[in-house]
Amino acid sequence: MTDDRLIVALDVPNALEGLTLAERIGDAVGFYKIGLGMLTGGGLALANELKHDHGKRIFLDMKLFDIGATVEAAVRGLAQFDLDFLTVHGDPHVVRAAKEGAAGKEMKILAVTILTSLDRADLDAALIRDGAISDLVQERATRAFEAGADGVIASPQEAAMIRALPEAAGRLIVTPGVRPAGAALGDQKRVATPARAIADGADHIVVGRPVWTSPDPRGAARSILAEMQSPQARRANR
Repeated sequence: MTDDRLIVALDVPNALEGLTLAERIGDAVGFYKIGLGMLTGGGLALANELKHDHGKRIFLDMKLFDIGATVEAAVRGLAQFDLDFLTVHGDPHVVRAAKEGAAGKEMKILAVTILTSLDRADLDAALIRDGAISDLVQERATRAFEAGADGVIASPQEAAMIRALPEAAGRLIVTPGVRPAGAALGDQKRVATPARAIADGADHIVVGRPVWTSPDPRGAARSILAEMQSPQARRANR
């Protein structure tokens, strides 16, 4: 049985390359993320094939944001694919609309707090209000949970703080920005190791480059899984 706490991001240009990568990884991984970058490269078709022909779980990372009626319609359409996770921006009106669109389906709505590639300087440039990123993430997570989100997307550095929220009980915390020790950070700024993310309360970690840039993607995935299952990944309250 695969450990579905690891989600591998198929951040490659098109569905053919994504399917080839998934086949190289084989049964080591049971959960994949397909993002916006592959949308015009056959991403939805790949999601369908991996889900229904290969038995994989699928996280569709679209980060939807629009007026409520548009978000609801978009989510209703995507929900027909019977995928597992879908991301929307964590604004309460967006989360509420997404939950309406997903009504009657098993697909989980995950609310993005603040992207793991951003730091305070980026928020200043975007005219986001003053305050520590951790405080803003905590508030956005709380409001998203109150709006009905099944879970949130946050950096692993904020996982413990979110897990401690009363509103987080029974909700998912999914952390991108996870890098094995020694791996290049790429465009990520708020990062942690797989073991640290799990120990701090993440239900799932998302890892992309360290797997798909490896000459042995299956081996890279197995190494990450081993770290996630190590004593260092045990939560203090378990």
